[in-house]
Amino acid sequence: MAELSLKSGLEAMDVAAWLRRHPTFLKDFPDVAEMLVIPREHGRAASLAGYQLELLRERLRELEARLAELVDIAGENEQRAVQVHTYTLSLLRTMDLSSCARAIVAGLREDFHTEHVCLLLGGNCTGIDGLPWVRCVPGGLGSLATFADFLARGEPLCGRLAPDKLDALFGADAGAVQSAALVKLGNTGMLGIGSEDANRFHPGIGTLFLKLIAEAASVALGRYL
Repeated sequence: MAELSLKSGLEAMDVAAWLRRHPTFLKDFPDVAEMLVIPREHGRAASLAGYQLELLRERLRELEARLAELVDIAGENEQRAVQVHTYTLSLLRTMDLSSCARAIVAGLREDFHTEHVCLLLGGNCTGIDGLPWVRCVPGGLGSLATFADFLARGEPLCGRLAPDKLDALFGADAGAVQSAALVKLGNTGMLGIGSEDANRFHPGIGTLFLKLIAEAASVALGRYL
């Protein structure tokens, strides 16, 4: 009897997909199992069962590595959550606008290890306009054409900021800032966080904790502005 040929267009992926839908095929046709060419291990032919076992072991190793990675991420997130909570409490303990502004900046520098921080406030900054890391905008945030798009979106902005934004935030230190995060503080102002590490802030970074920090700072400042 002439050997039957595969239908036109049938490829290896089609066969593999069919076998996945019929996992008992080799049980029903053991002669086919005997003809299969199994990948060789250290120069010796491996059994089908041994090959399947090794695949399962490899998959288990991958799952264990992924689990360890997730545990590490969970630990980092827990630590960061504690830091944000402590930061929020420090803002609630302030008694005036000056101490609040100082706490916002000091907490980011000391607890979150940021090199450059700028607090840009719209309106009257009486009492804190002499602080080097506070920039006042008497005309309000709406007068800042440089940040118009950012203010309209309201979402944190992370990565390499344009030179005009860096200059408006960090002034003479703008050249040292390689990456930055910018968050809106409600209708009160903006908070710029700069790093000399180009990889510290990037567009794909998670922004949950940045938003929590911004909300805490916004509420704290709102008591005095």
